[in-house]
Amino acid sequence: MSQPRKTVTPETKGTSKATKPAATRTTARKTVAATKAAARTTARKAEEAAVVPLPQFLGSAGSLTLGQRKLLVDQALLLLEQNYVHLPLKAAMHAVNPLQRLRVMRARMERQTAETMEAEWIFHRQMSSIFHSVRDLHTNYLLPSPFAGKIAFLPFMIEKCHDVTGDHYLITQTVTGYTAPQFGAGAEVTHWNGTPIARAVALNGAQFAGSNDAANLARGLESLTLRPLVIQSPPDEDWVTLSYIGLDGSAQELREQWKVTTNLPPMTDLDAVTPASAAMGLDLDSDEKARAKKALYVREVVDLEQGQSSAELAKPAAVSGADLPTTMPGVFRAREVVTSHGTFGHLRIFTFSVTDPVAFRDEFVRLAAVLPQNGLIVDVRDNGGGHIFASEYTLQTMTPRRISPEPVQFISSPLNLRICRRHKDNPAGIDLGPWFDSLDLATETGAGYSAAKPITPEDGANDLGQTYYGPVVLVTDARCYSATDIFAAGFADHEIGMILGVDDNTGAGGANVWTHGLLATLLNEPPPPDPTSPYEALPNGANMRVAIRRTLRVGELSGTPVEDLGVRPHATHQMTRADLLDGNVDLLDAAGALLAAMPVRRLGVTTSLAGTTLTVELDVDGIDRVDLYLDDRPISSEDLDDDPISIDIIDVTSPQLLRADGYTGTTLVASRRIRV
Repeated sequence: MSQPRKTVTPETKGTSKATKPAATRTTARKTVAATKAAARTTARKAEEAAVVPLPQFLGSAGSLTLGQRKLLVDQALLLLEQNYVHLPLKAAMHAVNPLQRLRVMRARMERQTAETMEAEWIFHRQMSSIFHSVRDLHTNYLLPSPFAGKIAFLPFMIEKCHDVTGDHYLITQTVTGYTAPQFGAGAEVTHWNGTPIARAVALNGAQFAGSNDAANLARGLESLTLRPLVIQSPPDEDWVTLSYIGLDGSAQELREQWKVTTNLPPMTDLDAVTPASAAMGLDLDSDEKARAKKALYVREVVDLEQGQSSAELAKPAAVSGADLPTTMPGVFRAREVVTSHGTFGHLRIFTFSVTDPVAFRDEFVRLAAVLPQNGLIVDVRDNGGGHIFASEYTLQTMTPRRISPEPVQFISSPLNLRICRRHKDNPAGIDLGPWFDSLDLATETGAGYSAAKPITPEDGANDLGQTYYGPVVLVTDARCYSATDIFAAGFADHEIGMILGVDDNTGAGGANVWTHGLLATLLNEPPPPDPTSPYEALPNGANMRVAIRRTLRVGELSGTPVEDLGVRPHATHQMTRADLLDGNVDLLDAAGALLAAMPVRRLGVTTSLAGTTLTVELDVDGIDRVDLYLDDRPISSEDLDDDPISIDIIDVTSPQLLRADGYTGTTLVASRRIRV
């Protein structure tokens, strides 16, 4: 069929491998491979040797003086009173008063002596309890050495599923080499230290409280077997007694000792004055646990990353035969999945904790491009967040809409005003100028919060535009926090697709997080340092984190805080036994059902330039009108049917940016950009 045509005015370096005999090359490769394997074996043996029983570890802990403890309490008061953005919200919603608890604790310390002060683990537990009381996963007391960087663990993982008979708690992972009678993936836990497992999870969740009931239970279940000691108090018990139904259906019981080992290092130095640390939205508990799970259960990724969390590899590598190779194996898992509703792409995002948000976005685009184009499942379960830029830069690739990054606010306080004044004209560091004027004015007006301005640059959130044109389903759970909450909120607010929740809500942690170390540095850099800074160096590597800027929704829920409210899904799916033991098969089928009910669109645009005449060929599905722009100037609007169309645009000087916007009725449904 002929196409309608319309005219509109407007030298290689190095030595070849072939120079060596094949046998020599093969022997060399085997030698290198054997050397690397030996190095990995040696490293693993060293790690295993570093595993010690919990009582032995605790026996070496405890060197804080009374003066150092007082300093920690004083600095906690400073952060919560002057920097903590959610304090009014938390006091109202949860009826808590952490400031008074700290003041009482400080007063009691005045009556103590070095001989009468309580054991150090009791002090840490009291401090952790006060920070946990606000139910904010961003605001934490971080234990000093030797707790920092360590994890307490049991050599197995437990996850929850559901069927017609109720909830069940199954063993899903065991540490390599661990055995017990009729124990392994599929064994069902019934009791924990004699307590019915569901009740034990709820009690544990109340101790490590999240922002909502779903988050409480998720954290309670994870913390039964895995605790990052930098943020959670050590277990009270030296061992646990586990009752379970064995793989053969028999009633079994085992006693397992808690052990302590070193965790993998974080990706970012959160105390440094860098764009990454300033733009961090990270639930440290989830991030620590994610790295610990990788160290305990996914050694192949640890080997690929060579111990550097979220590392970007020089060449793509696949973790399993079903996965696409990726340069970020600790960040992404991409594969094609077959469901009863069709074959779709599945792209798991484990973390947003990266140093280069553009590289993160580009790898997401590359992986999505080689997956099926008729539907994409973006899975962010168990993602504790990370770089806010990375989360919001990625949204544009799945929608024709312009992305409005979520705005954030400081709480109005004299100390926050001092910090913003020092960094309001600091192009080489952290730019806090957008918030300064409103904080300065608040001293007269009494406004509780600063103006709401985005952290993520709006240009960066829109510089690439849409690259995936099929329908998208986002899969969430109650362990989605921080930058992942922001990602889910942006996905919902820009109406990118459907949200399928394993739980009734995300973790509801909506904030930008700064450490005590970063806050202290901000008053000392750029030089000269501020001699009146109230921040004092913390002893023994202790630290604290605080939600410094709260995030607000855009779109229909504009102005609504993310904290404590989170993002509710359009549909929910309760995890099944097959999900836990057979690669999320039922969850993916539920996502496939949503995708199959959504329209599939295609916006094919090809161009050629002959002299000053630009020929644009359009071939579309599910689109009935395309508007063309050159460098944002309107040049043509075409009504389309099922046939391709070719358009000539004359007097074009390159380079220019061609944008094609596709509509169904009056609704923008697709957009493509091409540099010509």
